Amino acid sequence: MQKIFKTIHEQIEILKFKGVQIEDEEYANKVLLRENYFFLSGYRHPFIDTQTGKYLPGTTFEEMYSLFLFDRTLRTILFKNLLIVENNLKSIISYQLSKMYGYKEVDYLKPTNFTTDPLKSRQVNDILKKMKRQVRVNANQHTATYHYMNNYGYIPLWIMVKVLSFGIVGELYTILKRKDKEEIAEIFEVESNFLETSLPLLANYRNLCAHEEIVYENRTQKKIEGTIYHALLKIDKEDGEYKKGTNDIFALIIVLKELLDNESLNNMMIEIDDAIHNLEYNLHTIPLEKILNRMGFPKEYMMIKNINKKVEE
Repeated sequence: MQKIFKTIHEQIEILKFKGVQIEDEEYANKVLLRENYFFLSGYRHPFIDTQTGKYLPGTTFEEMYSLFLFDRTLRTILFKNLLIVENNLKSIISYQLSKMYGYKEVDYLKPTNFTTDPLKSRQVNDILKKMKRQVRVNANQHTATYHYMNNYGYIPLWIMVKVLSFGIVGELYTILKRKDKEEIAEIFEVESNFLETSLPLLANYRNLCAHEEIVYENRTQKKIEGTIYHALLKIDKEDGEYKKGTNDIFALIIVLKELLDNESLNNMMIEIDDAIHNLEYNLHTIPLEKILNRMGFPKEYMMIKNINKKVEE
């Protein structure tokens, strides 16, 4: 069955037919024209009765739009902090590899600079090919790479990382020698295994935020393991695994807790808390806890900013 074009008036009538209360149709008209019916309808799920498949009685257009706006605010807050971590990671990796192996791509991209694990030899070659491809593509397109290539004949790693995606930088970390991994992780004051496990989750949420996808209820394929934060916040377990904070927004918060400085982390949590309280004010049909559960947030989520990183389980 094909999806055909619907006018804004028809979209409003569909929502009303499905049980959404729309008191101000002029307001709904403006919102749908600006925001897109398809994007807004992606936020319907918390308001749907799972047994009937219909909207819960009393669901309003304004409530759905409030959740849409909350997710937009959440994306903005998370994205700016993810960019901080991305920049830090790129800077630290480029410094470590340049210090150890040289600052010209012919030196720092040698396969011998990376893990000698035979099971990762193909991965090493693939990632180095991706990086070399970035050199070719960006040498004449990116201002900094163009400057270095034309004036010096090479592109130092601290310049190259500016044109590498977060995903490629994360992959690069996985093929480093153990000593390099540990020295990089030590700067963040985390274990190298934790950093390596966290990078795919960071890259996933970074891309979701950048492309304005639904973030608040997203689940990543890869999970982080339980931490002291899970234990202290008394997050429930099921079959020996934590039910929250492993592949959801709260897992991202845990990772950012470890990688951001205290001031950035505190500011981020205050902004998120403000956004959550603003959403709560606008919810009438469903309780706030329903949204927090979809985010993987424990009830006392704000406590995380006061937990000392150095505390031992």
